[in-house]
Amino acid sequence: MKTRGSAGVIAAKRAGGRKESQEIIKSISGANQAFGKVFRAGFWHPGLIRTLYGEGANMSDANRLLFLRIALVVIGLTFIFGIYTLGIVWPSGWTWGHGHSHYLLMIIGVYATLGVFLLIASRDPYAYKSIIWFTVWSSVVHGAIMGVQAFNDTAERGHLIADVPALFLVAIVLAVLMPRKAQA
Repeated sequence: MKTRGSAGVIAAKRAGGRKESQEIIKSISGANQAFGKVFRAGFWHPGLIRTLYGEGANMSDANRLLFLRIALVVIGLTFIFGIYTLGIVWPSGWTWGHGHSHYLLMIIGVYATLGVFLLIASRDPYAYKSIIWFTVWSSVVHGAIMGVQAFNDTAERGHLIADVPALFLVAIVLAVLMPRKAQA
């Protein structure tokens, strides 16, 4: 029986490790491809693209719809789970006042409800365009009011780099990604 020196054992382990790594990468790649197919089938259906954007729809229209749907899911989940979490982690940027406040639970309730409707809207954005536009304009108004209040109250200035720009970002992203053509 032949024994290998320590260098031979290490080389054998490296070669085996490389092969295992390649197999792992292949399995991850396969899983990502399968997820991609399911994701595209659910979010990027050509018939839906033609319905929303007309017969002359091009890839940028399809991408816009895909990104809108993704944004609706991300924003919806953030409204449902993120506002409370951010208020705990970064209270100076996400909660108003000091100490216990009844307002926080009301805001969480309103935004969590809106988040649920944004998740529903992600399935067919054109059918729910009014709730999407409500989110755009209510975010602009809410962000503007909070911005003025935060600017005037030195104790609340942390909001100028947290929830105020976040609301404007939500409004801009949804407004830019909304379909531009009437449904046929």
